[in-house]
Amino acid sequence: MRLDGKVIIVTGAAGYVGQTLAERLGSEGARVVAADLKDPGTTVDRVRTTGAQALSVTVDVTDEASTRHLARQTVERFGRIDGLVNNAGLFLGPGMEPRSIIDVDLEAWDRTFAVNVKGPFLCTRAVFPYMREQRSGKVVNIGSGTWLHTSRGRTSAPHYTSSKAAVTGLTRALANELGAWGICINTLAPGYMPLAAREQDPATLAGAQDRALGRVGTPNDVAGTLVYLLSADSDFVTGQMIVVNGGGETW
Repeated sequence: MRLDGKVIIVTGAAGYVGQTLAERLGSEGARVVAADLKDPGTTVDRVRTTGAQALSVTVDVTDEASTRHLARQTVERFGRIDGLVNNAGLFLGPGMEPRSIIDVDLEAWDRTFAVNVKGPFLCTRAVFPYMREQRSGKVVNIGSGTWLHTSRGRTSAPHYTSSKAAVTGLTRALANELGAWGICINTLAPGYMPLAAREQDPATLAGAQDRALGRVGTPNDVAGTLVYLLSADSDFVTGQMIVVNGGGETW
């Protein structure tokens, strides 16, 4: 129960990764706000099975008014905001396939940056006044290790790759300002976590042999690190990027 009583918002909570992370936070004693543009009701149900309190909020992370509403709803229900997990993001979908610079769809480029970069910025700005008043808080931006390995011949969509690099830049840009108010902000960068790993052995999936541990990742693999970054154990850690990728890259 390392997060006992903490109030933590998880964006993108209706998705594959978000559901698992929200449920783990509930099992650690957090009161969880499950936020998503889609209905996060299933996630709320899963969190409540852990015995934790949970709130469902519909949010568009690219809209400032919507993110402010999310923060207000959280405080009206639980009285404070202790943590924010900026998990909402775009990865796969039309226009997101690996492409050359000539063929990148510009609408997909703009939408990717709106969700993956502007979204964490707006959500962090929305919760900041409440954390500043408390003089405490934790923000975790879910990034990606994809931009760490593109120079070694692996390819990915340039709009996705550069947006996740920007997430790390945003974390570093905000660390000093937020730190003045006792708020820590870090990037958690998972490795490849395919949907197929829900039903298949992660050691048998494509990309498994690129990792020292011989398998691809699952959301459960990053949940423990997330708990650490939201707990008192990381009170002197800020502005960092922690890579959880099974040894795909080593630092």
